[in-house]
Amino acid sequence: MASRTKTIQVESHGPEARGEIVLSVRDLTVAFGEKVILEKLDLDIRRGEILGFVGASGAGKSVLLRTILGLIHKRSGKIKLFDVDLEAASEEERLRIDMRLGMLFQHGALFSALTVLENVQVPMREYLDLPKRLMDELAMLKIELVGLPPDAAGKFPSELSGGMIKRAALARALALDPDIVFLDEPTSGLDPIGAAEFDELVGKMRDTMGLTVYMVTHDLDSLFSVCDRVAVLGDKKVLVEGTIEDMLKSEEPWVKSYFRGKRARQLDLAARA
Repeated sequence: MASRTKTIQVESHGPEARGEIVLSVRDLTVAFGEKVILEKLDLDIRRGEILGFVGASGAGKSVLLRTILGLIHKRSGKIKLFDVDLEAASEEERLRIDMRLGMLFQHGALFSALTVLENVQVPMREYLDLPKRLMDELAMLKIELVGLPPDAAGKFPSELSGGMIKRAALARALALDPDIVFLDEPTSGLDPIGAAEFDELVGKMRDTMGLTVYMVTHDLDSLFSVCDRVAVLGDKKVLVEGTIEDMLKSEEPWVKSYFRGKRARQLDLAARA
């Protein structure tokens, strides 16, 4: 893999305006045999926003995420990243796009036999040809960026707390300075304080690094505190999308139950203004 990517130049992303559509999904249909999971789904994500993606269990949230990343084949439809049609993209174009994406899996998915430093370096080894000293320095920068102490670099995943695993996985997702970061249930398994700290970290990363964030989550606190927009998946498509205020006004039964039900808390609009 390293030899294949040595000639790939990391392109300058340029002064692209915040608000530009960086991910566009149109008429997407995904099926496993006769079972249709997603049907004619449309979705846009704009540069610099944090999009919370929610839906009932089994609705297809993970299927959509994996399809966008190319891990699951679609039956029909079009997916464009940075205005490039992934299906029509050349191998070199696809590599360039892959280098602009970061992924944090639900349980971290750190390699148990690698230290935190080595885990963060995995994308660098996959896509870049850098001397070890430079990789060490870059990995340490990412580790410190996500709020881990320097001595965490030499620890193995089994020696980390749940919150530290999430931060280490985020550091790996940020290894190549991506434009878009995909987060799959990033606060699951964390206590309320740890979850709130992680949400704050995601917001800070967006603001300081200009990230676009696609966050699959069930955490209402995350949706209320850090997401700019929310998209709700149901009936094999995006049912509703908009701000939290839009969700609170929606009369769609599942959306109403989720955002205005017993477990939902009231949003202080003045505090968010």
